[in-house]
Amino acid sequence: MAVPKKRTGHSAQGKRRSNWKATKPTTTKCPNCGAVVLAHTVCTACGQYKGKVVSRKAEGFVESAEEVKKPAKKAPAKKSTKAKKAAEVVEETKTVEEVKEAEVVEEKAEETPAEEKTEE
Repeated sequence: MAVPKKRTGHSAQGKRRSNWKATKPTTTKCPNCGAVVLAHTVCTACGQYKGKVVSRKAEGFVESAEEVKKPAKKAPAKKSTKAKKAAEVVEETKTVEEVKEAEVVEEKAEETPAEEKTEE
């Protein structure tokens, strides 16, 4: 790769960049409403381009049947094997917890009649 031996001076840099000039964008007047508009663009004031209604902003705008179509529904995402395994683990832990709770309830049920007998 070529590498310059010395830095470019300010004047040489300026001479090289002397033709870098910004230009004004071309503007026209909208034939419908008379607003100043960039060339070859839709009028932001009335929504027309070349005498035709093309923007929703304009009066008389009608959407074509193609534009009105609803987006297609996506297929439901498939679960990966990791997600399936995680779901199984969660289900297993739920069942273990339910079993423990059931055992606690059974123990309480067995204890209460014995306590009632001793009180009587």
